[in-house]
Amino acid sequence: MDYFLELFVGGLTRGSIYALIALGYTMVYGIIELINFAHGEIYMIGAFTALIIASVLAMAGMSGWSVLILASVIAVLYSACYGFTVEKIAYKPLRQAPRLSPLISAIGMSIFLQNYVLLAQTSDFLPFPSLLPDLDFLKPYIPFIGPTELIIVLVTAIIMVLLTLLIKFTKMGKAMRATAQDRDMAMLVGVNVNRVISSTFIIGSALAAIGGVLIASHIGRINFYIGFIAGIKAFAAAVLGGIGSIPGAVLGALILGWTESFATGYLSSDYEDVFAFALLVLILIFRPAGLLGRSTIQKV
Repeated sequence: MDYFLELFVGGLTRGSIYALIALGYTMVYGIIELINFAHGEIYMIGAFTALIIASVLAMAGMSGWSVLILASVIAVLYSACYGFTVEKIAYKPLRQAPRLSPLISAIGMSIFLQNYVLLAQTSDFLPFPSLLPDLDFLKPYIPFIGPTELIIVLVTAIIMVLLTLLIKFTKMGKAMRATAQDRDMAMLVGVNVNRVISSTFIIGSALAAIGGVLIASHIGRINFYIGFIAGIKAFAAAVLGGIGSIPGAVLGALILGWTESFATGYLSSDYEDVFAFALLVLILIFRPAGLLGRSTIQKV
């Protein structure tokens, strides 16, 4: 039973990180029906930014919560700026182009950002400091989950609640829902669609950066390629749950995380990706719209 709980918590931790990234995919797709394949690289840039800031603050003699907060805030802001810039440069000029054009642009931007960080940093894995605090006082009460895993799950849960409140009860959230439902009609009633799209990229990039900081601190190392792997997994999670559905992205991410964890624990780590994507294929065969997605009818 202890081993099962360990795998369950490991899958929950993975799924939480995948969910933070998958939300960026599903929000962008819901607004402009674009798969932002550069989103995983924003996650990677957030982790590298936190590493640089934490190293500078450590050299200045700072430690503890101050390093965690400052490194996380600066990483989130920097990544949000990247997301905003990527949308303006790579996607906005192609908004009226055929769908294949922005898709190719997204893949090109992903490759560009990977190689940019590779040249600016290194191809080797770099050690990442453990920024998350040790919650030793909680161990007697929650013995089956580690402090870093608990922080990751709690932070993800809080972000999900805040994002839900933002979308349901704020003016920006209503504008996002209106734009996702009918962009042309939203423009006619006065919604600033360009600002809504930019805000969507900013929010999605900020969430990815938070995920990058959390998982890098948990694992203890990063390199330029982590964004590609995590991005593909998060995209699979978004499709699994139903691309365009925020609850679906979270559900798909958790299912994917548990699938990987249990496949690794009971079978072999070599089959981790096999079972994850086999599950995705099965879902798409029997439910093409995803678990919580809605099938759309196109007139021809």
